[in-house]
Amino acid sequence: MRTARLTIASLALVLATAACAAGTSESPNEPVKLTVGLGFFQSVQFAQFYLAEKAGYYRDAGLAVELINKIDPELVTLVGQGAVDIALADGTSVVPAVSQGIPIRYGATIYADFPNVVFAPGATGITTIADLEGRKIGTPGRYGSSWIMLQALLGDAGLTPEDVELVLFPDFSQRACVERGECDAATGFANNEPVVLGLAGGDPVVLSVDDIVPLVGNGLIVGESTLATKGDALRRFVAATLRAEEEIIADPEKGLEAAITRIPELASDRETQLAVLRATIEMWQDETTTSSGLGALDRAGWAAMLAFIAALPDSPVAEPVTVDQLLTDDLLSPS
Repeated sequence: MRTARLTIASLALVLATAACAAGTSESPNEPVKLTVGLGFFQSVQFAQFYLAEKAGYYRDAGLAVELINKIDPELVTLVGQGAVDIALADGTSVVPAVSQGIPIRYGATIYADFPNVVFAPGATGITTIADLEGRKIGTPGRYGSSWIMLQALLGDAGLTPEDVELVLFPDFSQRACVERGECDAATGFANNEPVVLGLAGGDPVVLSVDDIVPLVGNGLIVGESTLATKGDALRRFVAATLRAEEEIIADPEKGLEAAITRIPELASDRETQLAVLRATIEMWQDETTTSSGLGALDRAGWAAMLAFIAALPDSPVAEPVTVDQLLTDDLLSPS
């Protein structure tokens, strides 16, 4: 990973130097303001953004970054409207959004591995997908990456959502339902709920979609109009973020400390937070990032996912779209 780390650090320096020497389309003398959307709540899983903020990488890149937290559907809409400049969103959300005319593009991979899974305590006796039949499964709702993943999982065992009892948790509290024994299983992130449950002695079983269909993980999305007006600033933001990501891969404790600076209450359970972060770091990397660097776009994976989502019985794809309509290479290109 040393080569990729040097490449990203060099890119960050080139972009920052170019901004100082030549200015930007917005203003050569003042920091460019960027509103950045992350997930529903603050978490150690966003450590690279917190480290880039704490270490001054955003500031040094001529940026004034505001980090906000909202659910995925809201962020997709706000980015499309230009109200949020750039955001972390599910790859699976980009396909239906673009097909419905929302002008967004996915420009940098953060989760190289698709993180969504179904997890269950070992005591439930659930060991295979078929064991989910007739069981209570907690999930945020019938939308987004968890919903698409769940359909793929069930379909591989010849089941449909009607063969299970769905319990909806719009506030993303489904893990508590499992811990209380009120749900047999739940959807979640491989680097979060199963990790926490395992540390508590729950001996979780994790059912993954990886061997069934390739789905694209979370990444950074931008609005087409914002990309046109703030392209230089957005590229500097991505370079600074990936620089921080590389540093956390090399030293997870550095990422944990940045997260604690941003969210002091995380210090009360460092062991759990570090375990979640280490599991998250594993999901940032795969063969594509190893060969092409962090943030690289896997176009073949996008093509396979697009075909799968379009073929779903109740597909959210309103109008046909192509991979080129979903992705942009501009965020990873030097100014």
